[in-house]
Amino acid sequence: MIELENVAYSYSGGELLSDISLKLAPGSFHFLTGPSGSGKTTLMKLCYGALLPTAGHVRLFDADVRSLTRDDVALLRRRVGVVHQDCQFLDHLPVSENIALPLHVSGRSAEAAGEDLNDLLHWVGLTERAHALPAELSGGERQRAALARAVIMSPDVVLADEPTGNVDWEMSQRLLRLLIELNRMGKTVLIATHDLSLIRATKAHVQARVLRIANRRIQLAGADL
Repeated sequence: MIELENVAYSYSGGELLSDISLKLAPGSFHFLTGPSGSGKTTLMKLCYGALLPTAGHVRLFDADVRSLTRDDVALLRRRVGVVHQDCQFLDHLPVSENIALPLHVSGRSAEAAGEDLNDLLHWVGLTERAHALPAELSGGERQRAALARAVIMSPDVVLADEPTGNVDWEMSQRLLRLLIELNRMGKTVLIATHDLSLIRATKAHVQARVLRIANRRIQLAGADL
């Protein structure tokens, strides 16, 4: 579904990632870990075409991103749901309309997908907060709203960048349970996190592959986790 082959990425002449090869197969579950500044967010952006590699190849659903137009990439990205580290909302719109924004962008009416939106709000536990404005949400509610927005188009792949970074342990567990549910529905999931305790707790419930960025390359994490 998403494949990186000998990928490198440089910022201002300095190489951040080098010789990265990674394949996200259908229905797989991956964690991506590594110290702050190691390139986790950059690697996530490469995975959905927000950045182009400075070397190597990135393929989204068998298409090399270098051969695609901007419109082609935009269409393919509808099949990838992204939960950003710093989730942004339109402050003047209520939660339900923020979650439904990808429908408007794609040309689908929120009214036509009203039942799906209601089901999604219930799934993330935000039915009672549907009409609240973003500023009125707690950190956990914002993260759940961000997850709902990422999956409203029913993507094949869900990429989550530090989705539990600003919430307490209980809410972290709740968010991970939602991501595990998505995986059990057949979605490919990749989560970037520095929280090894969260990885250990999740591995008890799902078969997850743990990848670590070290020295600009990806390594398969061993039993030390």
